Amino acid sequence: MSIALAEQLREGTKKSHTMAENTGFVSCFLKGVVDKATYRNLLVDLYLVYSAMEDEIEKLSKSGHPVVQAIAFPELNRVDSLEKDLNFYFGSNWLGFLEKASTPAQDYAKRIRFVAQNSPELLIGHHYTRYIGDLSGGQILKNIAQKAMSLRDGNGLNFYEFNLIDDERDFKIKYTESLNSLSLDQKVVDRIVEEANAAFKYNMDMFKELEGNLIAAIGKVLFGFLTRKSRKGSTEGE
Repeated sequence: MSIALAEQLREGTKKSHTMAENTGFVSCFLKGVVDKATYRNLLVDLYLVYSAMEDEIEKLSKSGHPVVQAIAFPELNRVDSLEKDLNFYFGSNWLGFLEKASTPAQDYAKRIRFVAQNSPELLIGHHYTRYIGDLSGGQILKNIAQKAMSLRDGNGLNFYEFNLIDDERDFKIKYTESLNSLSLDQKVVDRIVEEANAAFKYNMDMFKELEGNLIAAIGKVLFGFLTRKSRKGSTEGE
């Protein structure tokens, strides 16, 4: 009997998905309100998360873990793409900026490593939440970020490029089939869905931290605009 893991993940995380999309940071991003300082902080956070994910998945896959092997699609990996983007924004010394990763991102990475070492099958929840989300909305977010930050030729936007995936729809079908082919009992599936919801929570915590940075950046720009306007008005009144 099929457990339909992919469908249970989709249905079981709908509420969390909606909540994540409605965070201030994501809402601003979707409206084109993105500044480079906040965006590169996002990349630092994501690098920490994806480094943990891909490191643990690679180790478990090589050791022959049957569940983890089912989701070990190298074409999804983001670390190399993130390294290119971090080099673009920070220069060749970008590794030094990883110390500035937010506390929520550090907690997120720790959770991924903990799960990998104690209940590897739960990594599916984190893998599904991040990679399929990135693949689904990648091009839309790339176009928004490119326009908002006036970037050219795809520079600084490698994170959204899945160059090893020719057809997004076909890949998602393959991913779904891989999840649904796993031999898991319902108790384990329930734990995976629960972990996926936890992954959304970790992401929302990261977004809230970035939201504070974004608001501060917007406030700084607005303050500068109002100051310049005030100075101009006082000159005209002389």
